[in-house]
Amino acid sequence: MTEGLRERKKRKTRRHLSDVAIGLFVDRGFDQVTIAEIAAAAEVSVNTLYNYFTAKEDLVLPPEDASPQRLADIVRERAPGVSAARAVLAHLREEVRGRERSLGLTAGFGQVLEMMLAAPTLRARLEELGRQMTDALADTLAEETGAEPGDPLPRAVAWQIGCLHSLVYAEVGRRVAAGQGPDAIAEAVLELLDVTEGLLGEPLLTYAVREG
Repeated sequence: MTEGLRERKKRKTRRHLSDVAIGLFVDRGFDQVTIAEIAAAAEVSVNTLYNYFTAKEDLVLPPEDASPQRLADIVRERAPGVSAARAVLAHLREEVRGRERSLGLTAGFGQVLEMMLAAPTLRARLEELGRQMTDALADTLAEETGAEPGDPLPRAVAWQIGCLHSLVYAEVGRRVAAGQGPDAIAEAVLELLDVTEGLLGEPLLTYAVREG
């Protein structure tokens, strides 16, 4: 579906507000900046800002970029003949090759990451987000495979896929902290994905293959 003018303007406004907020957070620290100061810097009212972001943490981790449904959505959208794990692997490779902002593969992300790790509420949000992603994926896998209530297999598979997903973000963060640039990080992460896929067993790689 083609994005309409109104939706495009809203998306640009959300990105502008987020960029302004992150700039202030990086300069002064997440806890030292108020919503009123962000609104003033972005030249909007406080009410307008809250219309776009219901919580201060959302300015750094927007729900559309950091959704609890992220892994479940990737799996739901996979093509026929593709398993859940291979769908996530392919999606991650695509994001890495595209130097996606959501992965932190952009210039200047090192300062943003440092700011995020220094803010307890953002760190807690990241940890909770990882748990929610795994839970949502487990529910999706159980539904798609017709697993019986209490069957541990969907949750076990979801946990392993969630760990793979977390590993990619951890590797990006480690290399960003070491001062590496987006291109070098992307190359290393693609290699990591290849190595990790080689270590995964067939039961995981062939679980929940979508029928044609």
